[in-house]
Amino acid sequence: SRTREEVDATLHIAKLNAAELLPAVHCLGFGPGAGAAAGDFCLLELEPALCQQLEAGRSLVIRGDKDEQAVLCSKDKTYDLKIADTSNMLLFIPGCKTPDQLKAEETRCDIIHTEIFGFSNNYWELRRCRPKLKKLKKLLMENAYEGPDSQKEDSNHSKYTTEDLLDQIQASEEEIMAQLQVLNACEIEGYWRILDFDYEMKLLNHVTQLVDSESWSFDKVPLNTCLQELGPLEPEEMIEHCLKCYGKKYIEEGEVYFELSADKICRATAQMLLQNAVKFNLAEFQEVWQQSVPEGMITKLDQLKGLALVDRQSRPQIIFLLKVDDLPEDNQERFNSLFSLREKWTEEDIAPYIQDLCGEKQTIGTLLTKYSRSSIQNGVKVYNSRRPT
Repeated sequence: SRTREEVDATLHIAKLNAAELLPAVHCLGFGPGAGAAAGDFCLLELEPALCQQLEAGRSLVIRGDKDEQAVLCSKDKTYDLKIADTSNMLLFIPGCKTPDQLKAEETRCDIIHTEIFGFSNNYWELRRCRPKLKKLKKLLMENAYEGPDSQKEDSNHSKYTTEDLLDQIQASEEEIMAQLQVLNACEIEGYWRILDFDYEMKLLNHVTQLVDSESWSFDKVPLNTCLQELGPLEPEEMIEHCLKCYGKKYIEEGEVYFELSADKICRATAQMLLQNAVKFNLAEFQEVWQQSVPEGMITKLDQLKGLALVDRQSRPQIIFLLKVDDLPEDNQERFNSLFSLREKWTEEDIAPYIQDLCGEKQTIGTLLTKYSRSSIQNGVKVYNSRRPT
C-alpha cells in the first residue's frame, strides 16, 4: 500500500502541483479478488432519458433473431446496438467515489486504497434507428383474414398475438402498435390480423352502396344504422373496422358518425383496378378509375403516391402498381431497387418511395445527396444511381 509520501514523490516526478489537485488519492490495484476478466461484463452507454427510465423501474429489451443485427427497445424508441472499442482500458471499481462525492463528504480522506474488480476494452453504444417493421406485414400477410366463412379460419394457419409480435419484431411496443394502425390491422379473437384486400373491398363496397341508397353525405355516415343494415351481411365488428379504416369517427348529439375519406376510397379503388394489370394505359385508367369511385368523388393522381407510378416517357403514357411497402427496408437496397426499375427519377416521383427512410434529422434532400447523383435533363433535375445497377 502506498504512503502519502510515495504519492507526493510520484506527483513531483510527474511535475504535477499537488495544490491544484483534490487531496484524495485513489490507489488502484488488482487484488486476489479481481476475478472479472474482459468479456465477463458488458458496458452499455445510455442517454440520460433512457437512464432515467431504468432508474424509474422500466425495462429495456434487446430484440432480434439469430440472423438479425440486435436492437435495443424502450417503450417507444428503437436503437441499434454497436460495439465501440476504446483505447483506454475501462476499469470496474466497486464503491468508487467521484470527485463531486468526495467534495461533499465531511471527512476528508488522503489516500483511498481501491481494488479493481474487472476491466473492459469496449462498450455497447446506442444509436437511434428506424424501427424494423417490414417483417410485421410479412407475418400478418401469412394468414390474411378473408372473412368468417373462409375455410382458412378452420385450419392451423399462423396467427400472432401482441406478445408474439413483441417477441419477433425489432421495434418498440409503441412503434409496433402505431404500425398496426397504419396497416389497418385489427384484433380478432386475440390475434392481430390484416384483412385480405378483396374482403376489405367487399366491406367497403357494402358501405358505399348503403351510403348511396340512403342518400347520405360521405361526411356523415351513422354507425348504428350501418350496423343494423349491414349486420346480416357481415360481422358488425368488421363493418365498424372498415369505417375506421376509411373514415374519421366523431360524435354529434350522442350519435356516432364517420366522415369517410374520398382520398382513401379513391386510392383503394385504384389499387383494385391496378393489381390485376401489369401496365395500364394512363388515359384509359383515369377514365375507368373515375367511373369506378362513388358518385361525387374526384380522382387525382396525387392520391396514388407510394402506390402507383406513372411512366411519362412511354408512348402512350402508362401507370402501374408500385407499393412502397413492397420495397426493401435498408436504405441502399431501397435505392438499388428503385434505380434498377428506372434509371433516372425526378424528386417528385421518387419522394413517396423514400419518405419513410428519413430519420429524425434526415430529409429527402439529404438522402438523395448521399445515395444518388443529380443532373439536368431537358431542363428538369433528375437523380440516378451513384453505382452501376
